[in-house]
Amino acid sequence: MQVRVKWLDHMSFVGESGSGHSVVLDGSPEHGGRNLGVRPMENLLISLGGCSAFDVILILKKARQDILDCEVLIDAVRADAVPAVFSKINMRFLVTGNSLSSKRVERAVSLSVEKYCSVAKMLEESVQITHEVEIIDTA
Repeated sequence: MQVRVKWLDHMSFVGESGSGHSVVLDGSPEHGGRNLGVRPMENLLISLGGCSAFDVILILKKARQDILDCEVLIDAVRADAVPAVFSKINMRFLVTGNSLSSKRVERAVSLSVEKYCSVAKMLEESVQITHEVEIIDTA
C-alpha cells in the first residue's frame, strides 16, 4: 500500500491514496492552518470508525440482519504533553434496522473492534479502546 502526502501551503496538505482518492488535511488556525480540512488525528479516528463500521456491516449482512444504517460516534482523549497521543477512545455504534438481534449486533461490534478492524488492532497496544452499542429498531 502506498500513499502520497503533499504540502499545499501554510499548514495544508493533500493526501492521495494508491486507489486514486484524496483527502485535505489542515492544521488549526492557532498552529498556522486555515481550517480547510481535517486534522491528522481526526483523520485517524475517522479511519478507525470507517474500518470498524465496514466490518460490522459485513458481519450483519452475512448474518442476514435487516440493517438500514450504521453510524459510529467516537470520543477520544489526548495526552496534554507533546506528542499528544490518544489515551482513551470510546466508539459508540448506532445501528438501525428491522427486528435486529441485539445479540448479533453486539457480537458484530465486538468482533470488529477486538479482532477484525486493522486500525483498532494497530492502536490497541497504545490506547484504551472501549465501545458501546445502541440499536434503533424500525420494525
